[in-house]
Amino acid sequence: MTWRWRYENANGGEVSAAELSREVFPSQADAESWLGEAWRELLESGVEQVTLLDGDRVEYKGMSLRPQE
Repeated sequence: MTWRWRYENANGGEVSAAELSREVFPSQADAESWLGEAWRELLESGVEQVTLLDGDRVEYKGMSLRPQE
């Protein structure tokens, strides 16, 4: 299994700016831990939400990077 994040704008369209990290993780826990550290930088780069993929399978989608108020 290979886990990765798909970066998205607020409408769910993919964001593919060159400066964005394209990490691949050996486990879901590793991917989620990395996101916990990197979400602020992603948000500053124009990423509004993310989708977690296991290979081609969607684990969950549309997770906002904005803090809940």
